[in-house]
Formats: sequence, structure tokens, C-alpha cells
Amino acid sequence: MDLTGEFITPNAAKYLQQLCKHFAHKIEVSFDDTAGRIPFGFGTAEVSANAEALRVRFADLAADKRDGAKMVIDKHLERFAFREGFATMRWAD
Repeated sequence: MDLTGEFITPNAAKYLQQLCKHFAHKIEVSFDDTAGRIPFGFGTAEVSANAEALRVRFADLAADKRDGAKMVIDKHLERFAFREGFATMRWAD
């Protein structure tokens, strides 16, 4: 089952870069200015950015891994996007 999250922000490309660079210290990440792929042990995050929003998609994520996936992304964005008052992405199943 897919899990998708969205954060409406004009700084989406900046946060995509920060997320990917941060995780690249520990795992092999691929990314450019508008898209990234972060292969976590529990599932792969496909990250995309445009002028309006940052989006994260986990494809075929096991039900018992969903809360952890949300937490990993949200906690990191909370640190990176604190100036915007970020609390959580808008997550949808």
C-alpha cells in the first residue's frame, strides 16, 4: 500500500536537498534539484519538489512500517523547516 505526504512550501527544493544530503551520510541516496530517492531499510522514499510543494511517496510500504516512515520524514523536516512552523506533512494512504 502506498503512503504519500505533502508539505506546501515555496522552499520544497531546498528541503529535498537537505533531506537527501542528510541521509546520504548513512545510505546511498540519489537526487537532483527536483527529485530524490532514499532507500531506507523499511522502504524507499521517492521525494519530489516543485515551486509549490515537497512530496514524499513510499510505494508498497508494509502496514507496520507506516508510522515509522512518517516519523522519520516529519522529524527531519521539523528541524529543517522550523522557520515555517512545520509540524507534519499531510499524509494520505
